Amino acid sequence: MASQGPRAPLEFGGPLGAAALMLLLPATMFHLLLVARSGPARLLGPPPYLPGLEELWSPRALLLWFAWLGLQAALYLLPAHKVAEGQELKDKSRLQYPINGFQALVLTALLLGLGVLAGLPLDALPEMLLPLAFAATLIAFIFSLLLYLKSQVAPASALAPGGNSGERGPSGVRMEADGGTRLHFHPLYSPGNPIYDFFMGRELNPRIHFLDFKYFCELRPGLIGWVLINLALLMQEAELRGSPSLAMWLVNGFQLLYVGDALWYEEAVLTTMDITHDGFGFMLVFGDLAWVPFTYSLQAQFLLHHPQALGLPMASAICLINAVGYYIFRGANSQKNTFRKNPSDPRVADLKTISTATGRQLLVSGWWGMVRHPNYLGDLIMALAWSLPCGASHLLPYFYLLYFTALLVHREARDERQCLQKYGLAWREYCQCVPYRIVPYIY
Repeated sequence: MASQGPRAPLEFGGPLGAAALMLLLPATMFHLLLVARSGPARLLGPPPYLPGLEELWSPRALLLWFAWLGLQAALYLLPAHKVAEGQELKDKSRLQYPINGFQALVLTALLLGLGVLAGLPLDALPEMLLPLAFAATLIAFIFSLLLYLKSQVAPASALAPGGNSGERGPSGVRMEADGGTRLHFHPLYSPGNPIYDFFMGRELNPRIHFLDFKYFCELRPGLIGWVLINLALLMQEAELRGSPSLAMWLVNGFQLLYVGDALWYEEAVLTTMDITHDGFGFMLVFGDLAWVPFTYSLQAQFLLHHPQALGLPMASAICLINAVGYYIFRGANSQKNTFRKNPSDPRVADLKTISTATGRQLLVSGWWGMVRHPNYLGDLIMALAWSLPCGASHLLPYFYLLYFTALLVHREARDERQCLQKYGLAWREYCQCVPYRIVPYIY
């Protein structure tokens, strides 16, 4: 009989915190949607009004969401120029992933362009943000429930390291014959807390055949939907005021660059915590399908209802800030990805490293010798640049910067715990060599 395994530490305050977040996150999203269009546009304080069900529920909005998901799923299943392998799983297998996200973005743009030429009223989309957000929230809850039910019949080897609040049961293992003479041993897990597991997601890589739900949702419908909402807001501003403002152009351009970069370097997502560690439950489902498109487009929503005059000198300074942030973000991520693929690559061969007990090498120079998470630093600088076109009269457009700062600090703390567990003394040595986490000489 195998010994009982340790219970993984619960995050986000355990079941109570998970339940609170399942209420708080949708409420925050709807609060932001309501105040962005209000005159005072106050981030803090009550919303201007509480919408009734007749304003939130729309069969048309639900149909549009299913059509959008269907379109992106169809583009996902198109032949890809490359198929990448994910990291090794518990059962020693590697899943395959199509690398065609940027192709999906381009094809979506072409289809939308043809649709607009044919009379598609894209500029009417901003008037549907509330019912679309409500439909996305409803889909997120139902989809998360289906994923939770699916995970109940998944083998223990398919469960996520951080998404199963159960622990190895006292029976230790179960044995299965493979039809021959060999017996396979699988750990048994006791049932966990259903609220926590529903929120975090029990199964690591839920999929049907080649369609990997988590990988699909991570970069496709939400990120491309974010760009689409921004574009619709730009078009409505042009209709209202004759032409889009310079501030609206900057927000659209900066965020399109960010989404395009994520999809161009899509393969890099396969090594992120979301893919390798977190289960696919409500946290990621709601984040991917609802939170990203409807809250990340907040600056464009604000500018539609609160136009800002922006001169060329200030616009140039904001562009420079965004360029610096992107340079750090892309440089750090490219250096890391190049090193992971081929440590002997001339671009990274001269960098100093620390050897770990697992055989991996930790970069201790270059971008990763400046701070432990230089890509997060670039992310935060870009987040500031996205908010600056909205002026300084309101706190609301800076919600993304405040939220993203809290998110990255929390994510960085999770990264630190996992790296310490994985690399042990080598990670402690790295932390001594690189004492600052995100911002040099500050944090």
